[in-house]
Amino acid sequence: MKRIAYAELDELFSALSAEKQLFIPVDDSTSQAKFTLWQSGMKLSDKLNTVRSAKDLFFPQVENLVNFKVSGKQMEIIENRNAAEPFVVFGVRACDCRSFDILDTVFLSDPVDTFYQTRRENGVVITMACNKPAETCFCGAFGIDAANPAGDITCWQDDDYLYWQANTEKGVALTETLSMLTDCDEKEIAPIQEKTREILKKLPLNDLDLSDLKEQELLKLFNCDVWAELSESCLGCGTCTFICPTCQCYDVQDFDNGREVRRFRCWDSCMYSDFTMMAHGTNRPTQKERFRQRFMHKLVYYPNNNDGVFGCVGCGRCLQKCPIHMNIVKVAKKLKEAIK
Repeated sequence: MKRIAYAELDELFSALSAEKQLFIPVDDSTSQAKFTLWQSGMKLSDKLNTVRSAKDLFFPQVENLVNFKVSGKQMEIIENRNAAEPFVVFGVRACDCRSFDILDTVFLSDPVDTFYQTRRENGVVITMACNKPAETCFCGAFGIDAANPAGDITCWQDDDYLYWQANTEKGVALTETLSMLTDCDEKEIAPIQEKTREILKKLPLNDLDLSDLKEQELLKLFNCDVWAELSESCLGCGTCTFICPTCQCYDVQDFDNGREVRRFRCWDSCMYSDFTMMAHGTNRPTQKERFRQRFMHKLVYYPNNNDGVFGCVGCGRCLQKCPIHMNIVKVAKKLKEAIK
C-alpha cells in the first residue's frame, strides 16, 4: 500500500502522463464530468461518476475500421489502424470497472475483436473507491463493492491523501515508475471503506434483489403482460444505451466520398426503430418489442448465458438521465411483481 498527499496530485498526474497518455474525469462547460486527456492545470472532477463511462476509451463511439479503393475489378484495402498508444485511465468507479468484464466476454470471445483487444492490452485501469455513493446507485445488487473496486490499481481518498494499491502486473509495473508514492499501512484505508459501506446500507436501492428473475422460465418473462405498459411511454431515444457502460451494440456503415470507401463502426441502440434493419425490414417492428429486448438481455438472456452474471452493473446512469424516468430498476421491480 502506498499514498501521496492529495495536494501533490498534479505531480502524480505529470509523472503518469510522462509514461503514457493519461485520462482523468474533468468537468466540462456544462459541469458534467467526462474522461479527458490530462494537461497540466486540469482539476480532477469531484463528481461521483462521468456522464459516459470509460468504455469510450476501449470501444469508441465512432471508429474508422478500414478504407477501400476500387478501380475497375481491382480493390485495394487500406489498413488505417494506428498502433494503440499505451494509456492510463484514472478514476474509474467500481461499477464501471466491472463493466469491462462484461465487455470482455463479448469482444474477446472468438472471433476476437482486435481493435478492442489492442486497447485492453495497452490500457491501465486505475479505479477510485466511492466516498459518497448516490441514491441512484445499486451496484451492490451485482456483488460489487464500491469501497473496494478492482482494476489494475485501486485508489482511495480522504481529505489529506490518495491511497494506492497495485493489483495486477500492469499495475505493479506502473507503480514502480512513481517515486513520489510513499509506503503506508493498508489499515489506513479501513475507516474510508467503513464510511462508504455505511452510506451504501442506507441507500434506497440497497436491498434490491434480482435473483428471482434468473430463476424464472424464459417464456414466462418474455410473455409477461407488463411489457406493453412499461414500454408505452418510452421515447425510443436511446439515451439509456449510450450512457450504459455495458451496452455493446454497433452498426457498420460504408461511406463513398468518390475517391475511396471508408468503413466505420459506430454505436447503435436496440431501442431504435431501424436497429438491425435488413431488406425485409426489422425483427422488432414495435416499441414494445424493442423495449423488451433491451431489458430481457440485461436481466435474463445475458445471465442465462454467462453463469448468472447480469448485464448491468448498477451505475445508476439510466436512473438519472432517462427523460421519462424509466430505468432498469423500475422494469425489474415490475417484472418481479408480475411473476409472483
